[in-house]
Amino acid sequence: MQKGYGQFCPLAKAAELLCERWTMIVIRELVAGSQHFNDLQRGLPLMSPTLLSQRLKQLTEAGVVRKTVGNTGKQAYELTEAGLELESLVKVMGIWGHRWAKSQFEDHDLDVGLLMWDIRRGVNSACFPAQRLVIEFAFSDAPKGMGQWWLVSENNDVDLCLKAPGHDVDLVIKSTVRALTSVWMCKQNMGEALKSGELTLLGPSDLQKLLPAWLQGSPLARMGAESLATKPILQ
Repeated sequence: MQKGYGQFCPLAKAAELLCERWTMIVIRELVAGSQHFNDLQRGLPLMSPTLLSQRLKQLTEAGVVRKTVGNTGKQAYELTEAGLELESLVKVMGIWGHRWAKSQFEDHDLDVGLLMWDIRRGVNSACFPAQRLVIEFAFSDAPKGMGQWWLVSENNDVDLCLKAPGHDVDLVIKSTVRALTSVWMCKQNMGEALKSGELTLLGPSDLQKLLPAWLQGSPLARMGAESLATKPILQ
């Protein structure tokens, strides 16, 4: 069987590399700043480690990714010059998806672990006070053992915990996985979720008022939402 499209068109050659299953999602994770294999897995929870290794190898051989050594001394991956040029493609595809791929989230699309990982790296931590801040997320419909999460922020460094961090909680956010996913994906705003009761807050009013500023939504979803109010992507 012939491999690829058998065409010299540069779009066809790019598609041979980038349009294999999971490849663009791996690149999305690298663009988002993930470097270590374990971090990539957290953003790709349904991708097998074997397939992730295979895709990273293909991207490395193609000159899109290179292996390096991270700050911890462990093997890491980073985008090359060719890989960095794909950032604009990731953004355009994300914006297009938000504008036009508007199907409702199916139950199998909802993943609380992926949601919390994306929130952890996407929050606007500049809004947090310099001293330690602990925010608890309590989900009423998450799978067993996945119903409570904690974000711990200190000096603009944000950690995500699935076990209680041992510090006093400053703010509690109660929600369903679907409701917070909808807010994070800019399908509804924070005010709508609070008004409907799908999302409730427990904690000081000053921290509650900060919530829309630091939980602004996924960067790709925000760009998509903003584009709806302006003009088509390529104009």
